[in-house]
Amino acid sequence: MSPAATAAPRKQAQGAAPKRSARQVPHPAVLADLQRTVGNAAVTRWVQCQGDPGVREEARRHATDPTVHGEWGTFRDMMAQAGFPNDVTDDAWQLILSGIAEQGQLNDEAMAKYADRQDQRDHRASNTWYQELVKLIADYLEIDTPTLALWSGGRQVSDYALAKGHTPLESTPFGGVVDKLTLTSDWMLKTPMWNVLSKAFVNHARGPVHIFLRAYNPESVLIAQEVPQLRVVMALNPAVQLIWHPVYAAADGKLMEVTKSLELASDTSYPTRDECVRVLYDYLRLNHDPANAHSQRAHMEMSAHLAANGNPQ
Repeated sequence: MSPAATAAPRKQAQGAAPKRSARQVPHPAVLADLQRTVGNAAVTRWVQCQGDPGVREEARRHATDPTVHGEWGTFRDMMAQAGFPNDVTDDAWQLILSGIAEQGQLNDEAMAKYADRQDQRDHRASNTWYQELVKLIADYLEIDTPTLALWSGGRQVSDYALAKGHTPLESTPFGGVVDKLTLTSDWMLKTPMWNVLSKAFVNHARGPVHIFLRAYNPESVLIAQEVPQLRVVMALNPAVQLIWHPVYAAADGKLMEVTKSLELASDTSYPTRDECVRVLYDYLRLNHDPANAHSQRAHMEMSAHLAANGNPQ
């Protein structure tokens, strides 16, 4: 049985309004309820941006009336199948759509105020709607396998990690639902939600964490956010260890792992990031077939990083 089916509903916060259903309550009451937790500043910014055109305007319309979003029925049904109580489903949907509506303003502020990429990412992730979403569904980010998985290099790597017996974020009860939705056509409005979820997800690590690298980017969420958060968890729990896997897509599209002798195998791992990246880079640099379209992007990214660092390719 999944954690979603057994976890108890979150206890109502002191002073919060009684539970209500987004199916029945009009938007003003929904905002009044959630405003107590996300704060007046977030709601004020959300209202002040009402004049923006395009996708952002659509996002605000959906936050105003969440049940008119085309994926509401799909979300509701998948949440029910995953074992979520109706009130959690309703609150989560409102928080997601309000977070999307809020995110455009935060993205603009991040670019205007900060030059450092991590500072920009931190500001985008300060979306209080998304922060409250994590608090609401924290129990539903638990894993039902012994080991947690992180990955980089395309959604296919997540499926690969799952087939290996590890649980990535997209395969948790809540992550699995949201992963199947579009939500908005502007991915910059929803990516910070995934960043907030991923940081909460790694806090659930209780043992070895398997990290699958098809491409290495030092500024990726994996390297810049998830792994540093895991270091915090490791300091508190010595049972949490990082196990690194260099992954390469062969000419037939099948994902394989790179050995120290630069051969492809079904499974190999390294205790440190540097060893994993070195082996992956060496394979891409020396053994990659330019005709292999499945690994072309990984090869191009590797080449770009080496060139930026003044290293031979």
